[in-house]
Amino acid sequence: MDDHLFWLTDEQFVRLAPHLPTDTRGKARVDDRRVISGIIHVLKSGCRWVDAPSAYGPRKTLYNRFVRWGDKGIWQNIFHALASAGGPHRR
Repeated sequence: MDDHLFWLTDEQFVRLAPHLPTDTRGKARVDDRRVISGIIHVLKSGCRWVDAPSAYGPRKTLYNRFVRWGDKGIWQNIFHALASAGGPHRR
């Protein structure tokens, strides 16, 4: 049943990891790879946050992380870094 879910590959997460915030306070942060995969799934599928598959963790966490990182410019920094690094060469 999980075959329709989006999961970041090891290679993809290694490229993202250096751009993720490390200044967490309070509770330990939920697994970044799982949450980012869930956020991408919601954005790609167009489903509502509340309908995100539970395999990605708490739906409220997905939404809150998406909004908070957007407010802090983290998504913009990630996309800028990935775009400037270039993608795979195509023939």
